[in-house]
Amino acid sequence: MRNSPGILTILLLLFLCCPYDIKAQDDVVYRLELGGAVGVGFSLNDVNAKFYGNSNLAAGLIARFPLNPRMAIKTSFSFNNLKGSTDGVTDFYPANPDLPGEERLRYEMSGGIYDFCALYELHFLPYGWEKGYQGYSRITPYIQAGLGLAYGTPGKAFTATFPIGVGLKWKVKNRLNLGLDWRFHFTANDKLDGLEAPHGIKSSEFRNKDHFCQTLVTLTYDLSPKCPTCNKDNKY
Repeated sequence: MRNSPGILTILLLLFLCCPYDIKAQDDVVYRLELGGAVGVGFSLNDVNAKFYGNSNLAAGLIARFPLNPRMAIKTSFSFNNLKGSTDGVTDFYPANPDLPGEERLRYEMSGGIYDFCALYELHFLPYGWEKGYQGYSRITPYIQAGLGLAYGTPGKAFTATFPIGVGLKWKVKNRLNLGLDWRFHFTANDKLDGLEAPHGIKSSEFRNKDHFCQTLVTLTYDLSPKCPTCNKDNKY
């Protein structure tokens, strides 16, 4: 009986520690998200000057690499369908006025833009499933910016892209993420739509270039779990 206080102390410590250990094992960090996106896209070009004018289907694949609950790197491969004509453009001037008839007065395009980009995401709230002492939130808005490369099939032209945007993520289940993603892609090329400076005015930087925008609903699944307590990266 003399050892009873010591035994009780040990049992009490085990009781206090066990819930924490179990919780820690359940608090898994995932290092990869894979999924897809679908929505609408449009291009600001020589046949459309309105936001969401000539909107068409946009879709893509997403791979996201969480750095921590506040930050992530996202890579995306997407396709924007492009259609349009100069029917509603009152000040259209063809690049080659020597073409006969309607070929000189009217231009019609059909095709798409293929885009690959990498973006840095910054979350307004620490993103996670369990609130815990870290204060994780299952819903968080975010801002994003990055670099990319695009190819426009109407003009058979490549260009660098500079996407920026905002979004909202919602952790529906422990490993399932639903999101709304808005991105505007600035480009350095005026020939993605097949027309280059039809007014005869060329400019540098982003003026008079073919830019495009995407509004996407995303769905991703968490992969590659990492236990923060038992799989720590050891540095020697």
